[in-house]
Amino acid sequence: MISSSSMSLFGLLCGLIVLLMLPFPSRASDPDPLQDVCIADLNATISINGFPCKPASNVTSDDFFTDFSKDPTTFDVFKRAVTFGDVFGFPAVNTQGVALFRIDLDVGGINPPHTHPRGTEAGIVTRGTVLVGLVTTNNTFFSKVLTPGKVFLIPRALVHFQLNVGNEPATFIPIFNTQNPGVSDSIGTIFDATPPVPNEVLTKSFRVGDDVINAIRAARAQSS
Repeated sequence: MISSSSMSLFGLLCGLIVLLMLPFPSRASDPDPLQDVCIADLNATISINGFPCKPASNVTSDDFFTDFSKDPTTFDVFKRAVTFGDVFGFPAVNTQGVALFRIDLDVGGINPPHTHPRGTEAGIVTRGTVLVGLVTTNNTFFSKVLTPGKVFLIPRALVHFQLNVGNEPATFIPIFNTQNPGVSDSIGTIFDATPPVPNEVLTKSFRVGDDVINAIRAARAQSS
């Protein structure tokens, strides 16, 4: 028979374990790696939270380097070009809890309002003049015009944008505390969902008529 003192000790031990574990999720977005290197095998047939490692015998020096030096030759409908340095574009970041991108905005270009559900973003402007704005959960808007060498921080999951307000192309490098921050386009999530969000939901939410919602859908379809 287990004594009450033993049960109390067991309960105290369980409580201490829980208390020790609680702080760890707040330290980083991704779990700590269990090995020095885990170059992502993007073609692996198994599915896990992240990617399995490519065989160590296949790892080369090139795996640890990527190239952000090239200016883009094409831009999307927002006059934006993205060079990927997340796990999909730079497999070396797999399990390392970090990702980075190069974002280029042509004159008048915008990185439209969006969120990153899995990571905090810190970025540095390297060229041009960029208006960076973010909105907190109490609907407070913060913004500042940044020039080369200036740094910004976007807390995890907050709506934010970057707009080129200068007379030349602009470039900034955002860095994240996760290998895959994810992106949710605040406008696309609503208007481009499949199947579509019912018009009734959108008209009541935005307090407009069907004609406005249909016009927005049509404009987005033409630009996609």
